[in-house]
Order: sequence, then structure tokens, then C-alpha cells
Amino acid sequence: ERLQTPVIVMSDLELGMNNWVTPKLDWDDSRVYDRGKVLSAEDLESMDFFGRYMDVDGDGIAYRTIPGVHPDKGSYFTRGSSHNAKGAYSESSVDYVENMNRLEKKFETAAKLIPAPVFDNTVDENLFGIIYFGTTSLVMDEALEQLREYSMNFDTMKIMAFPFSQEVYNFINGHLKVFVVEQNRDGQMRTLLINEGDIGPTKLISVPHYSGMPITATFVSETIVADLKLIPKVAS
Repeated sequence: ERLQTPVIVMSDLELGMNNWVTPKLDWDDSRVYDRGKVLSAEDLESMDFFGRYMDVDGDGIAYRTIPGVHPDKGSYFTRGSSHNAKGAYSESSVDYVENMNRLEKKFETAAKLIPAPVFDNTVDENLFGIIYFGTTSLVMDEALEQLREYSMNFDTMKIMAFPFSQEVYNFINGHLKVFVVEQNRDGQMRTLLINEGDIGPTKLISVPHYSGMPITATFVSETIVADLKLIPKVAS
């Protein structure tokens, strides 16, 4: 409701098809939900005009109302085709572009609100980084230990959500090469990072696992070691 958009919670195959032990959920009955930008009757009464899709705060998120909150103010008509910032039907190209630009800005705002990536930078000034997500997390500690046996140290980043925050791109740009470990034949996370962050394809090295079996630490470490042998001047 903060972003006024659906939030999709995704699971990978390993997580979705098996039973897992998790900490007990202790529900807090005093929890207050963040309903986002909702105008009250008092808010509407003090306003000269309510425009459903007007970007008042400059973050791409417009204010909304709950039906019936005010006797004669705050109503709007939702339609699937184009509209203007006031919520009225419009076929104007100018209005359409304005609305698309607002949505793009809202997407940028979303990147600042979603769960941040998790970093583990154990050694300063590592040349290489590793990006991972999902159930790949379960093998990363062991994989890093195996890589240290080869005298290889890596900074790591666990991606928690999309759209990517600036922290994700800072991590990538701060390393010579970054390995993207994912349980996907086509390396779609790598592609997403390249497209969204305008990252050079040669900077991100894909470590895809798609055998149908759970990913292992040995697979991760051996694949990375083999790939690093292709960069002899740096790896040595």
C-alpha cells in the first residue's frame, strides 16, 4: 500500500518444494500497518483540489482516498486506459508521457524502500565479488571456505529484492569481476543486473546451476576456480 502496487514474493524450486525449519513466528497484535498516502476527511476538507495521480511529493507516489471518507470530496474514477494527473480520461500524448514518467519515478522510489542487500566484505580491497540469492545462501559459507583454501578471498552480496538499489550497483562497480551464482540455466539474474544497471556484460560472470539437484558448495567453488583460470594475469 505504500507503493500502491502489487508486491510479488518469489520462491525458488528448492525452497518451494521442501519442508524447512524456521524460527517461531511471534505475532505483535499492536502492529500498525503502513497504509501509505491515504487522505482523511480533514485532509480533503483543507485541500483546494484533489488529483488522484498528481505527484505532490516528487517521489512518484500519488495520494489516494478510501471510498466514502468524505461526503463530496476525494472521489475518483479508475480506468485501465490513459488518464491525466487529475484522474480524468485523456487521450493526450502529453498526459500519457507524464504518467509514464511518474511511474518510472515511483519505481526508483521503490528501490529505496525494499529490503536492502546483505553484504559480507571480510577482507578489504578484494578484486572479486560474488552475488547470490535464494537458497544458494545455504551453501555460500562453505563455498567461501573452500575458495580460501585456494587462497582466494571474495566480497559477497546477497540480493534480497528487485528493483535493485544503488548499493547493488556500487558493489558491482567496486570490483574487477563479479560472479553471479544462480540456479537458472539462462542466468536471468545476471541479465537483469546488466540491463537495469547498464553493467558491461564482461564484468559479470555467470555461475548457473540447473541439474535439478540442490546446488552444492563444491559446485560453486570449483566453477569459480575454473573461471578464474581464464583470467591468469589477475588470478596469479
